[in-house]
Amino acid sequence: METLRRSLSRWKRYHIKVHLDEDDILLPLTVKPTDTVMDLRAHLVREGITSWKKTFYYNARQLGEHETIKEAKIQNGSVLLLISDK
Repeated sequence: METLRRSLSRWKRYHIKVHLDEDDILLPLTVKPTDTVMDLRAHLVREGITSWKKTFYYNARQLGEHETIKEAKIQNGSVLLLISDK
């Protein structure tokens, strides 16, 4: 049963949004629970948005670069905030 859960989680996808603070834009992204914050940055680069020197926040908590979507307890439909470092 555990093997089945692990194999199904490989196919699981979350539809989240990233709020770009300075542009006041909500950008939709499709991510996997195993994606890290670094992977989110790569998604944004593919969309033409640079996210370096910016910090991701979820539920008023700063996310670590190697933290996964699952570890951060981000759910389907969640909104992440991307704020420029001062």
